[in-house]
Amino acid sequence: MAKEKISILGGGNLGIAIAQGIVKSGQALATDITITRRHLAKIDHLRNDGYQLTSNNADAIREAKLVIFCVQPKQLAALLDELRPFITEKHILVSTITGISIVEIASHILKKVPIVRAMPNTAIAIGQSMTCICSQNTNENQLAQVTGLFNGLGKTLIIEERLMKAATVLAASGIAFAMRYIRAASPGGIQMGFDAEEAQLISAQTARGAASLLLNNASHPEIEIDKVTTPEGCTIAGLNEMEHQGLSSSLIKGIITSFDKINSIKK
Repeated sequence: MAKEKISILGGGNLGIAIAQGIVKSGQALATDITITRRHLAKIDHLRNDGYQLTSNNADAIREAKLVIFCVQPKQLAALLDELRPFITEKHILVSTITGISIVEIASHILKKVPIVRAMPNTAIAIGQSMTCICSQNTNENQLAQVTGLFNGLGKTLIIEERLMKAATVLAASGIAFAMRYIRAASPGGIQMGFDAEEAQLISAQTARGAASLLLNNASHPEIEIDKVTTPEGCTIAGLNEMEHQGLSSSLIKGIITSFDKINSIKK
């Protein structure tokens, strides 16, 4: 369990999910985590679990070693300017904010401090996030501390910062893409005779199992596909029809369209 205090600046859905995930995974006590929000009434229920709450960001980071930013992109610059006098070399700054580079973050701090960018997805709320990480000015122990924290909330991958936008599409937007498959599979199940709840359960658990096979076996999708396709069978017939209708190409085009969109956004 972590001995250092942790501050989460921005008590929205992501900030709360991270805080609860840290506690659930046994990495820290709720009493060692401070969460900030402008209007505390919206998160006041967290006091019952032991979390420290404040609307004063400077106070929140005084005793913390790990400072996690979970505010909206448009709020970050002002927040960093506010905290500049209080940020020291003891802090490790972790930004979960889309589209804000390490260089931009550093330009507001004007001090050489460890900065980490972490891109989780919404599955962090249940400890199943895919979080991509890049950093600057971190030593081996500092980076290990951050990756260890997010490994407790799913899986992590250290990447080059130039790939952060791609990670946003593949991991964060990817949750929506996977959900759309499940939503499409469920009506198919209904048409074949299942009720709606049964069809969704089967579709969702099957998708979960498919992903688990790849992760647990370090396998490739085609290897697992070969295990369930037989000559002249129903599986290969369905797969071939999906490919004739453009399943793979549509998915790739959708992913690249999202990537083009995120690259075109001007802050």
